Amino acid sequence: MTYAWEAAVEAQIRAAVERGEFDNLPGAGRPIPGRDLPYDEQWWIKGLLEREKIPAEALLPTPLLLRKRAERLPEEVRDLPTEAAVRAYAQELNTQIVAWLRTPTGPRVVVRPVDVDAVVGQWRAARARPAAPDVPAAGDGSERRARRRRWWRRTPRP
Repeated sequence: MTYAWEAAVEAQIRAAVERGEFDNLPGAGRPIPGRDLPYDEQWWIKGLLEREKIPAEALLPTPLLLRKRAERLPEEVRDLPTEAAVRAYAQELNTQIVAWLRTPTGPRVVVRPVDVDAVVGQWRAARARPAAPDVPAAGDGSERRARRRRWWRRTPRP
């Protein structure tokens, strides 16, 4: 019985080869990627994340995601245009944190709401600080080095 099934499958493969359905397949003539690597049970998850360009952080449990967002909050709000936008962004994160604290799921991780006023203060301080230009400090000899001509520039030209 199994021989008949195998024969039918082989017949379909042979017919597909004759029709040319296996010609010009992507990756033809190249080695199979990951063939020399040890077997990984989660190969398909890693492949999906890489293929769809999903950050691995998306697989973290909710409390860890919230904690990471709270840690990165000053960097995330740095480019927001107004104080109201910064407050709204921080308050939205606090809303998510409080919702998780009411019905915690996942691992027990300490997650506290962020201090909105402190975030706004950091944002103001970062906005008030002008971007430091790359100007050499006076007296460090760099201006003399900048004026010094290199030997290939000193050669006389005909």
